[in-house]
Amino acid sequence: MEDWKVLLIDDEHEFVSTLAERMSLRGVKADVAYEGVEALRLMAADPPKVVVLDLMMPGMSGLAVLEVIKSEYPEIEVILLTGMGGTKEGIEGMRLGAFDYLAKPVDIDTLMQKIGEAMNKSHGKVE
Repeated sequence: MEDWKVLLIDDEHEFVSTLAERMSLRGVKADVAYEGVEALRLMAADPPKVVVLDLMMPGMSGLAVLEVIKSEYPEIEVILLTGMGGTKEGIEGMRLGAFDYLAKPVDIDTLMQKIGEAMNKSHGKVE
């Protein structure tokens, strides 16, 4: 897990900082961005292996961020987080190239499992 680099993108500051802290305790380096434009700037400087992306954000929507990521960084896997009723958006995200989507509140163990699967896919491993 030491080479796992994840970018968390969510406008809920407390949620995403707590999530980053919990991932750090599991040996995963997690950078945080609170909105889409900031996230894309961070990615340009130091691309992660996996992005965990909230769909519902002010300004640039999660789907818009996903489209840019898949266009400019097709090798990066994206896991979407959806709120209540976000199934339609989650399915649209999958159509646009997301690795998977999970409902909020997300279980950390489930998220870590999905990140592991995405890491394996991005490294070309099949398990």
